[in-house]
Amino acid sequence: MTGNADPRHAGEGTTSRARLDRGRGALGPALELVHTGRAPTRAVLTAELGVTRATAGAVAAELEALGLIRVDARPGAAAGSQGRPSHRLALADDGPVVLAAQVHADGFRAALVGLGGRIVATTPSCEAVDADPAKVLGAAVDAGADLLRRTGRHCVGAGLAVPSAVTEPEGLALNPLHLAWPAGAPVREVFAERVRAAGVSGPAFAANDVNLAALAEHRHGAGRGARDLLCVATGHRGVGGALVLDGRLHTGSSGLALEVGHLTVNPEGRPCHCGSRGCLDVEADPLALLTAAGREPGPEGSLLHQANELIREEYADPTVRTAVETLIDRLGLGLAGLVNILNPDRIILGGLHRTLLDADSERLHAVVADRGLWGRSGGVPILGCSLDHNSLVGAAELAWQPVLDDPLRALAGGTGNTGAAAGR
Repeated sequence: MTGNADPRHAGEGTTSRARLDRGRGALGPALELVHTGRAPTRAVLTAELGVTRATAGAVAAELEALGLIRVDARPGAAAGSQGRPSHRLALADDGPVVLAAQVHADGFRAALVGLGGRIVATTPSCEAVDADPAKVLGAAVDAGADLLRRTGRHCVGAGLAVPSAVTEPEGLALNPLHLAWPAGAPVREVFAERVRAAGVSGPAFAANDVNLAALAEHRHGAGRGARDLLCVATGHRGVGGALVLDGRLHTGSSGLALEVGHLTVNPEGRPCHCGSRGCLDVEADPLALLTAAGREPGPEGSLLHQANELIREEYADPTVRTAVETLIDRLGLGLAGLVNILNPDRIILGGLHRTLLDADSERLHAVVADRGLWGRSGGVPILGCSLDHNSLVGAAELAWQPVLDDPLRALAGGTGNTGAAAGR
Protein backbone atom coordinates (compact mmCIF):
# COMPACT_ATOMS: atom_id res chain seq x y z
CA MET A 1 0.00 0.00 0.00
CA THR A 2 1.57 3.26 -1.16
CA GLY A 3 -1.04 5.90 -0.41
CA ASN A 4 -1.10 8.27 2.55
CA ALA A 5 -1.85 6.67 5.90
CA ASP A 6 -5.19 7.41 7.56
CA PRO A 7 -4.42 10.23 10.08
CA ARG A 8 -6.88 8.66 12.53
CA HIS A 9 -4.46 5.72 12.94
CA ALA A 10 -1.15 7.56 12.58
CA GLY A 11 -0.21 7.15 16.27
CA GLU A 12 -1.26 3.55 16.72
CA GLY A 13 2.09 2.06 15.67
CA THR A 14 3.98 4.35 18.03
CA THR A 15 1.61 3.55 20.88
CA SER A 16 1.93 -0.17 20.27
CA ARG A 17 5.74 0.01 20.21
CA ALA A 18 5.78 2.10 23.40
CA ARG A 19 3.53 -0.43 25.16
CA LEU A 20 5.79 -3.25 23.98
CA ASP A 21 8.91 -1.47 25.28
CA ARG A 22 7.25 -0.72 28.62
CA GLY A 23 6.17 -4.31 28.97
CA ARG A 24 9.60 -5.70 28.17
CA GLY A 25 11.26 -3.21 30.49
CA ALA A 26 8.95 -4.35 33.28
CA LEU A 27 9.64 -8.08 32.85
CA GLY A 28 12.66 -8.11 35.17
CA PRO A 29 11.10 -6.02 37.95
CA ALA A 30 7.90 -8.07 37.67
CA LEU A 31 9.77 -11.36 37.93
CA GLU A 32 11.69 -10.12 40.96
CA LEU A 33 8.43 -9.14 42.67
CA VAL A 34 7.03 -12.64 42.18
CA HIS A 35 10.40 -14.24 43.00
CA THR A 36 10.55 -12.49 46.37
CA GLY A 37 6.88 -13.05 47.20
CA ARG A 38 5.92 -9.38 46.98
CA ALA A 39 3.41 -9.77 44.14
CA PRO A 40 1.07 -12.69 44.85
CA THR A 41 -1.62 -11.32 42.53
CA ARG A 42 -1.82 -9.42 39.27
CA ALA A 43 -3.47 -6.50 41.07
CA VAL A 44 -0.50 -6.18 43.42
CA LEU A 45 1.86 -6.49 40.47
CA THR A 46 0.03 -3.66 38.70
CA ALA A 47 0.32 -1.41 41.75
CA GLU A 48 3.98 -2.24 42.44
CA LEU A 49 5.05 -1.67 38.85
CA GLY A 50 2.97 1.47 38.46
CA VAL A 51 1.61 0.36 35.09
CA THR A 52 -1.84 -0.17 33.63
CA ARG A 53 -3.77 -3.39 34.17
CA ALA A 54 -3.31 -4.21 30.49
CA THR A 55 0.46 -3.85 30.70
CA ALA A 56 0.66 -5.88 33.92
CA GLY A 57 -1.45 -8.58 32.31
CA ALA A 58 0.82 -8.65 29.27
CA VAL A 59 3.93 -8.83 31.45
CA ALA A 60 2.50 -11.70 33.50
CA ALA A 61 1.52 -13.53 30.32
CA GLU A 62 5.02 -13.11 28.89
CA LEU A 63 6.65 -14.45 32.06
CA GLU A 64 4.27 -17.41 31.90
CA ALA A 65 5.19 -17.99 28.25
CA LEU A 66 8.85 -18.01 29.29
CA GLY A 67 8.07 -20.82 31.71
CA LEU A 68 8.95 -18.75 34.79
CA ILE A 69 5.60 -18.13 36.48
CA ARG A 70 2.08 -19.50 36.51
CA VAL A 71 -1.01 -17.28 36.24
CA ASP A 72 -4.19 -18.59 37.85
CA ALA A 73 -6.93 -17.04 35.71
CA ARG A 74 -9.78 -18.50 37.78
CA PRO A 75 -8.97 -17.85 41.44
CA GLY A 76 -11.71 -18.37 43.99
CA ALA A 77 -12.96 -15.26 45.73
CA ALA A 78 -12.24 -15.04 49.44
CA ALA A 79 -15.21 -15.32 51.78
CA GLY A 80 -16.94 -11.97 52.19
CA SER A 81 -14.94 -10.31 49.40
CA GLN A 82 -16.55 -8.07 46.82
CA GLY A 83 -15.72 -7.46 43.21
CA ARG A 84 -13.78 -9.54 40.74
CA PRO A 85 -10.83 -11.34 42.37
CA SER A 86 -7.41 -10.71 40.87
CA HIS A 87 -5.48 -13.42 39.07
CA ARG A 88 -3.02 -15.12 41.38
CA LEU A 89 0.65 -15.36 40.43
CA ALA A 90 2.95 -18.21 41.41
CA LEU A 91 6.33 -19.49 40.31
CA ALA A 92 6.27 -22.29 37.77
CA ASP A 93 6.63 -25.67 39.47
CA ASP A 94 8.59 -27.13 36.56
CA GLY A 95 10.53 -24.01 35.62
CA PRO A 96 14.28 -23.72 35.11
CA VAL A 97 16.80 -24.10 37.92
CA VAL A 98 20.34 -23.05 38.73
CA LEU A 99 23.14 -25.21 40.07
CA ALA A 100 24.33 -24.04 43.49
CA ALA A 101 27.37 -25.32 45.38
CA GLN A 102 28.76 -24.57 48.83
CA VAL A 103 32.16 -25.46 50.24
CA HIS A 104 32.90 -25.21 53.98
CA ALA A 105 35.53 -26.46 56.39
CA ASP A 106 33.83 -29.82 56.86
CA GLY A 107 32.71 -30.62 53.34
CA PHE A 108 30.69 -29.47 50.36
CA ARG A 109 27.18 -29.80 48.95
CA ALA A 110 25.47 -29.18 45.62
CA ALA A 111 21.83 -28.39 44.91
CA LEU A 112 19.39 -27.34 42.23
CA VAL A 113 17.50 -24.20 43.20
CA GLY A 114 14.46 -22.75 41.48
CA LEU A 115 13.02 -19.26 41.60
CA GLY A 116 11.73 -18.19 44.98
CA GLY A 117 14.71 -19.78 46.72
CA ARG A 118 13.14 -23.24 46.45
CA ILE A 119 15.61 -26.11 46.69
CA VAL A 120 14.47 -28.63 44.07
CA ALA A 121 17.10 -31.30 44.75
CA THR A 122 20.25 -31.58 46.83
CA THR A 123 23.12 -33.97 47.28
CA PRO A 124 24.18 -35.35 50.66
CA SER A 125 26.96 -33.33 52.27
CA CYS A 126 30.40 -34.64 51.38
CA GLU A 127 32.63 -34.56 54.45
CA ALA A 128 36.01 -34.20 52.76
CA VAL A 129 37.65 -31.09 51.34
CA ASP A 130 40.78 -31.53 49.24
CA ALA A 131 43.57 -28.98 49.54
CA ASP A 132 43.32 -28.49 45.78
CA PRO A 133 40.36 -26.16 45.04
CA ALA A 134 40.01 -27.55 41.51
CA LYS A 135 39.35 -31.06 42.81
CA VAL A 136 36.73 -29.90 45.31
CA LEU A 137 34.93 -27.62 42.87
CA GLY A 138 35.05 -30.27 40.17
CA ALA A 139 33.46 -32.81 42.49
CA ALA A 140 30.76 -30.34 43.56
CA VAL A 141 29.91 -29.44 39.95
CA ASP A 142 29.85 -33.10 38.92
CA ALA A 143 27.42 -33.83 41.76
CA GLY A 144 25.20 -30.96 40.63
CA ALA A 145 25.38 -32.06 36.99
CA ASP A 146 24.26 -35.53 38.07
CA LEU A 147 21.23 -33.94 39.75
CA LEU A 148 20.43 -32.15 36.50
CA ARG A 149 20.61 -35.38 34.52
CA ARG A 150 18.39 -37.22 36.99
CA THR A 151 15.77 -34.48 37.24
CA GLY A 152 15.81 -33.40 33.61
CA ARG A 153 15.55 -29.72 34.60
CA HIS A 154 16.79 -26.87 32.41
CA CYS A 155 19.71 -25.00 34.01
CA VAL A 156 20.33 -21.28 33.47
CA GLY A 157 23.51 -20.76 35.51
CA ALA A 158 25.60 -21.73 38.52
CA GLY A 159 26.66 -20.11 41.79
CA LEU A 160 29.29 -20.99 44.40
CA ALA A 161 29.54 -20.08 48.11
CA VAL A 162 32.94 -20.30 49.83
CA PRO A 163 34.08 -19.43 53.39
CA SER A 164 36.44 -16.70 52.28
CA ALA A 165 36.37 -13.12 51.16
CA VAL A 166 36.12 -13.20 47.35
CA THR A 167 37.62 -10.28 45.49
CA GLU A 168 35.66 -8.41 42.85
CA PRO A 169 35.88 -8.57 39.91
CA GLU A 170 38.69 -11.16 39.86
CA GLY A 171 36.91 -13.82 41.90
CA LEU A 172 39.89 -14.77 44.06
CA ALA A 173 39.39 -16.47 47.45
CA LEU A 174 41.63 -14.10 49.35
CA ASN A 175 41.78 -15.83 52.73
CA PRO A 176 40.33 -19.36 52.79
CA LEU A 177 41.75 -19.81 56.30
CA HIS A 178 39.83 -22.95 57.21
CA LEU A 179 40.21 -24.84 53.92
CA ALA A 180 43.99 -25.21 53.50
CA TRP A 181 43.59 -23.65 50.07
CA PRO A 182 46.27 -21.27 48.82
CA ALA A 183 45.52 -17.60 49.44
CA GLY A 184 44.18 -15.99 46.30
CA ALA A 185 42.83 -19.20 44.77
CA PRO A 186 40.95 -18.24 41.54
CA VAL A 187 37.73 -19.90 42.62
CA ARG A 188 35.40 -18.11 40.21
CA GLU A 189 37.54 -18.99 37.19
CA VAL A 190 38.03 -22.61 38.29
CA PHE A 191 34.34 -23.01 39.09
CA ALA A 192 33.34 -21.58 35.70
CA GLU A 193 35.74 -23.95 33.93
CA ARG A 194 34.32 -26.96 35.76
CA VAL A 195 30.77 -25.83 34.99
CA ARG A 196 31.56 -25.58 31.28
CA ALA A 197 33.40 -28.92 31.31
CA ALA A 198 30.36 -30.60 32.86
CA GLY A 199 28.15 -29.29 30.07
CA VAL A 200 26.13 -27.06 32.41
CA SER A 201 24.71 -24.03 30.62
CA GLY A 202 24.63 -20.43 31.79
CA PRO A 203 27.09 -18.09 33.52
CA ALA A 204 28.94 -19.04 36.73
CA PHE A 205 29.53 -16.89 39.82
CA ALA A 206 31.26 -17.17 43.22
CA ALA A 207 31.10 -15.17 46.44
CA ASN A 208 31.53 -15.32 50.21
CA ASP A 209 29.14 -17.69 51.97
CA VAL A 210 27.85 -15.27 54.63
CA ASN A 211 27.29 -12.54 52.04
CA LEU A 212 25.19 -15.04 50.12
CA ALA A 213 23.34 -16.16 53.26
CA ALA A 214 22.42 -12.52 53.92
CA LEU A 215 21.24 -12.07 50.33
CA ALA A 216 19.04 -15.16 50.56
CA GLU A 217 17.59 -14.21 53.94
CA HIS A 218 16.87 -10.67 52.75
CA ARG A 219 14.95 -11.91 49.71
CA HIS A 220 13.26 -14.99 51.13
CA GLY A 221 13.78 -15.33 54.88
CA ALA A 222 14.17 -13.56 58.22
CA GLY A 223 15.62 -10.43 56.63
CA ARG A 224 12.72 -9.81 54.25
CA GLY A 225 11.48 -6.24 54.52
CA ALA A 226 14.59 -4.89 56.28
CA ARG A 227 16.20 -1.86 54.70
CA ASP A 228 19.60 -2.12 56.41
CA LEU A 229 20.24 -5.71 57.42
CA LEU A 230 23.25 -7.00 59.36
CA CYS A 231 23.94 -10.73 59.21
CA VAL A 232 26.49 -12.43 61.47
CA ALA A 233 27.00 -16.17 61.39
CA THR A 234 29.33 -18.94 62.39
CA GLY A 235 29.08 -22.15 60.47
CA HIS A 236 31.69 -24.84 60.73
CA ARG A 237 34.71 -22.66 61.57
CA GLY A 238 35.18 -18.94 62.06
CA VAL A 239 32.72 -16.04 62.03
CA GLY A 240 31.49 -14.07 59.04
CA GLY A 241 29.33 -11.03 58.49
CA ALA A 242 27.39 -9.31 55.73
CA LEU A 243 25.43 -6.13 55.26
CA VAL A 244 22.48 -5.32 53.03
CA LEU A 245 22.13 -1.55 52.62
CA ASP A 246 18.94 -0.09 51.19
CA GLY A 247 18.07 -3.48 49.74
CA ARG A 248 21.46 -4.16 48.11
CA LEU A 249 24.31 -6.37 49.31
CA HIS A 250 27.24 -4.18 50.39
CA THR A 251 30.56 -5.75 49.40
CA GLY A 252 32.82 -2.69 49.48
CA SER A 253 35.14 -1.44 46.76
CA SER A 254 36.59 -4.86 45.94
CA GLY A 255 34.34 -7.44 47.61
CA LEU A 256 36.10 -7.47 50.98
CA ALA A 257 33.67 -5.57 53.22
CA LEU A 258 32.33 -6.83 56.57
CA GLU A 259 35.14 -9.12 57.71
CA VAL A 260 33.55 -9.02 61.15
CA GLY A 261 35.34 -12.15 62.30
CA HIS A 262 38.41 -10.06 62.99
CA LEU A 263 36.83 -7.67 65.44
CA THR A 264 38.70 -7.97 68.75
CA VAL A 265 36.30 -8.98 71.52
CA ASN A 266 38.83 -10.36 74.03
CA PRO A 267 42.27 -8.69 73.88
CA GLU A 268 43.83 -11.44 76.01
CA GLY A 269 42.05 -14.21 74.14
CA ARG A 270 43.00 -16.96 71.75
CA PRO A 271 45.49 -16.39 68.93
CA CYS A 272 43.71 -15.84 65.63
CA HIS A 273 44.73 -17.04 62.18
CA CYS A 274 45.02 -13.40 61.12
CA GLY A 275 47.89 -12.82 63.59
CA SER A 276 45.86 -10.92 66.19
CA ARG A 277 44.33 -12.23 69.42
CA GLY A 278 40.81 -12.55 70.74
CA CYS A 279 39.04 -12.03 67.41
CA LEU A 280 35.37 -12.93 67.12
CA ASP A 281 36.52 -15.58 64.64
CA VAL A 282 38.15 -17.66 67.40
CA GLU A 283 36.11 -16.51 70.38
CA ALA A 284 32.57 -17.26 69.13
CA ASP A 285 32.69 -20.22 66.74
CA PRO A 286 31.85 -23.91 67.36
CA LEU A 287 35.41 -24.85 68.33
CA ALA A 288 35.47 -22.01 70.87
CA LEU A 289 32.30 -23.34 72.49
CA LEU A 290 33.56 -26.91 72.69
CA THR A 291 36.86 -25.69 74.14
CA ALA A 292 35.17 -23.42 76.71
CA ALA A 293 32.96 -26.33 77.78
CA GLY A 294 35.98 -28.61 78.19
CA ARG A 295 34.92 -30.93 75.36
CA GLU A 296 37.25 -32.41 72.80
CA PRO A 297 35.86 -32.35 69.26
CA GLY A 298 34.80 -35.84 68.25
CA PRO A 299 35.42 -37.62 64.95
CA GLU A 300 31.71 -37.92 64.11
CA GLY A 301 29.83 -35.00 62.64
CA SER A 302 30.89 -31.44 61.95
CA LEU A 303 32.03 -29.05 64.64
CA LEU A 304 28.84 -27.07 64.09
CA HIS A 305 26.69 -30.15 64.67
CA GLN A 306 28.64 -31.09 67.81
CA ALA A 307 28.36 -27.57 69.25
CA ASN A 308 24.64 -27.32 68.53
CA GLU A 309 23.97 -30.73 70.05
CA LEU A 310 25.97 -29.82 73.15
CA ILE A 311 23.71 -26.82 73.79
CA ARG A 312 20.48 -28.64 73.01
CA GLU A 313 21.25 -31.75 75.05
CA GLU A 314 23.46 -30.55 77.92
CA TYR A 315 22.54 -26.92 78.54
CA ALA A 316 21.57 -27.80 82.12
CA ASP A 317 25.22 -28.69 82.83
CA PRO A 318 26.72 -25.65 84.64
CA THR A 319 29.96 -25.92 82.65
CA VAL A 320 28.09 -25.90 79.35
CA ARG A 321 25.85 -23.04 80.46
CA THR A 322 28.88 -20.98 81.48
CA ALA A 323 30.52 -21.65 78.13
CA VAL A 324 27.35 -20.57 76.33
CA GLU A 325 27.16 -17.38 78.38
CA THR A 326 30.80 -16.60 77.60
CA LEU A 327 30.21 -16.95 73.88
CA ILE A 328 27.03 -14.87 74.08
CA ASP A 329 28.96 -12.10 75.84
CA ARG A 330 31.72 -12.17 73.23
CA LEU A 331 29.19 -12.17 70.38
CA GLY A 332 27.23 -9.36 72.02
CA LEU A 333 30.34 -7.19 72.26
CA GLY A 334 30.98 -7.64 68.57
CA LEU A 335 27.36 -6.96 67.62
CA ALA A 336 27.25 -3.82 69.76
CA GLY A 337 30.30 -2.40 67.99
CA LEU A 338 28.76 -3.16 64.61
CA VAL A 339 25.45 -1.59 65.61
CA ASN A 340 27.25 1.57 66.75
CA ILE A 341 28.96 1.85 63.37
CA LEU A 342 26.29 0.61 60.97
CA ASN A 343 22.95 1.38 62.68
CA PRO A 344 21.06 -1.51 61.03
CA ASP A 345 17.31 -1.89 61.45
CA ARG A 346 17.60 -5.66 61.90
CA ILE A 347 20.23 -8.24 62.85
CA ILE A 348 19.97 -11.87 61.82
CA LEU A 349 22.19 -14.62 63.22
CA GLY A 350 23.09 -17.90 61.55
CA GLY A 351 24.72 -21.19 62.40
CA LEU A 352 25.77 -21.59 66.03
CA HIS A 353 24.88 -17.96 66.71
CA ARG A 354 21.24 -18.74 66.01
CA THR A 355 21.44 -21.54 68.60
CA LEU A 356 23.04 -19.15 71.12
CA LEU A 357 20.19 -16.70 70.51
CA ASP A 358 17.64 -19.46 71.13
CA ALA A 359 19.44 -20.51 74.31
CA ASP A 360 19.41 -17.07 75.98
CA SER A 361 18.05 -14.26 73.85
CA GLU A 362 17.58 -11.95 76.84
CA ARG A 363 21.27 -12.08 77.69
CA LEU A 364 22.35 -11.36 74.13
CA HIS A 365 19.90 -8.46 73.76
CA ALA A 366 21.07 -7.03 77.09
CA VAL A 367 24.76 -7.14 76.13
CA VAL A 368 24.09 -5.42 72.81
CA ALA A 369 21.87 -2.78 74.43
CA ASP A 370 24.27 -2.10 77.31
CA ARG A 371 27.23 -1.61 74.97
CA GLY A 372 25.30 0.26 72.29
CA LEU A 373 25.54 4.04 72.11
CA TRP A 374 21.76 4.38 72.20
CA GLY A 375 21.16 1.87 74.98
CA ARG A 376 17.85 0.10 75.23
CA SER A 377 16.00 2.98 73.56
CA GLY A 378 17.87 2.23 70.33
CA GLY A 379 17.53 -1.53 70.52
CA VAL A 380 17.64 -3.35 67.20
CA PRO A 381 15.65 -6.57 66.60
CA ILE A 382 17.85 -9.69 66.64
CA LEU A 383 16.43 -12.72 64.86
CA GLY A 384 17.65 -16.13 63.83
CA CYS A 385 18.13 -16.93 60.15
CA SER A 386 15.11 -18.87 58.90
CA LEU A 387 16.23 -20.60 55.71
CA ASP A 388 17.77 -24.04 55.52
CA HIS A 389 20.96 -23.99 53.44
CA ASN A 390 20.79 -20.21 53.06
CA SER A 391 24.28 -19.95 51.57
CA LEU A 392 23.26 -22.40 48.86
CA VAL A 393 20.12 -20.37 48.20
CA GLY A 394 22.25 -17.22 48.09
CA ALA A 395 24.66 -18.82 45.64
CA ALA A 396 21.64 -19.56 43.47
CA GLU A 397 20.58 -15.90 43.71
CA LEU A 398 23.85 -14.94 41.99
CA ALA A 399 23.00 -17.16 39.05
CA TRP A 400 19.37 -16.02 38.95
CA GLN A 401 20.30 -12.33 38.85
CA PRO A 402 20.85 -12.13 35.07
CA VAL A 403 17.39 -13.64 34.60
CA LEU A 404 15.89 -11.16 37.07
CA ASP A 405 17.66 -8.32 35.28
CA ASP A 406 16.50 -9.26 31.78
CA PRO A 407 14.51 -12.49 31.39
CA LEU A 408 14.26 -12.25 27.60
CA ARG A 409 17.99 -11.82 27.08
CA ALA A 410 18.96 -14.43 29.69
CA LEU A 411 16.61 -17.05 28.29
CA ALA A 412 17.12 -16.22 24.61
CA GLY A 413 16.84 -19.40 22.61
CA GLY A 414 15.68 -21.39 25.62
CA THR A 415 11.93 -21.04 25.08
CA GLY A 416 9.51 -21.00 22.21
CA ASN A 417 7.42 -17.83 22.27
CA THR A 418 9.50 -14.88 23.49
CA GLY A 419 8.37 -11.30 23.15
CA ALA A 420 4.85 -11.71 21.82
CA ALA A 421 2.85 -11.32 25.00
CA ALA A 422 4.57 -8.15 26.18
CA GLY A 423 2.83 -6.14 23.48
CA ARG A 424 -0.67 -7.41 24.13
